[in-house]
Amino acid sequence: MSTTNGQWYPPEWSERIRQLVTGELTPVTPRRAATVLLLRDGAEGPAVHMLRRRTSMAFAGGAYAYPGGGVDPRDERGVAWAGPSRREWARRLGLTEDEGTVAQAIVCAAVRETFEEAGVLLAGPTPHTVVADTTGREWEADRAALVTRELSFADFLDRRGLVLRSDLLGCWARWITPEFEPRRYDTWFFVAALPHGQRTRNASTEADHTVWIRPAEAAAGYDRGELLMMPPTIATLRELEPYGAVADVLASAPGRDLTPVLARARLEEGRVVLSWPGHDEFTKHIPTGPTGGAT
Repeated sequence: MSTTNGQWYPPEWSERIRQLVTGELTPVTPRRAATVLLLRDGAEGPAVHMLRRRTSMAFAGGAYAYPGGGVDPRDERGVAWAGPSRREWARRLGLTEDEGTVAQAIVCAAVRETFEEAGVLLAGPTPHTVVADTTGREWEADRAALVTRELSFADFLDRRGLVLRSDLLGCWARWITPEFEPRRYDTWFFVAALPHGQRTRNASTEADHTVWIRPAEAAAGYDRGELLMMPPTIATLRELEPYGAVADVLASAPGRDLTPVLARARLEEGRVVLSWPGHDEFTKHIPTGPTGGAT
């Protein structure tokens, strides 16, 4: 693990990277996923909702992240929909226009995971409203059933007569887990404002702590080595720093470059060089010896 900041770098990465470079490791196919940077305005600018993953988690244990997770195949089922069409969302997500069903599943995953992990629901009884409160025994029962996959998101929305508000989301970035990881995700990062009347809570069994924090403050904690984060998390935080209001963030989302960011590993002068295109701060040099560490 890096000692100069809070960059996520598991010790097993060095060996897996060497195996990838030498052809001994076959990459697994990444699973589609979505995560949401939930934002609210404060006196000093926007704050983002973050959770700290339990150290016992197999993937990124102890790291700060945003609510999110993998696409459920049932997220492709038809739902009441408000906002840009599925075809338009396919274009925005960097998919082909005939992949509208896939685009819907990704957007549904973003909304579903935000409800599952933060208790916040981007849906309403009409195309122009949002539910005002998601607390209470019945809401919690539905949320728990979604987490265990006993209930599909489509059935949840249909039973409650809710319309998914895709217009409340903006797509911000797309990162693909490096090829040497055993668990890989093709993840779309969305931004959204906390709906009026709703409040976040630590609803996830995968997290032991949640916080509302300004992007600059979180980035400073990372730079001091106090907050552990994966490259996509700190990269998106740094991108939010210049914005003075949540509305400004959402307004800039349609113009974002969604070219997937995928780590590259190469051999150079007896070392493996790990880099993320366009994000030089994450570059690592790993000695090819079996006991070498990353720098």
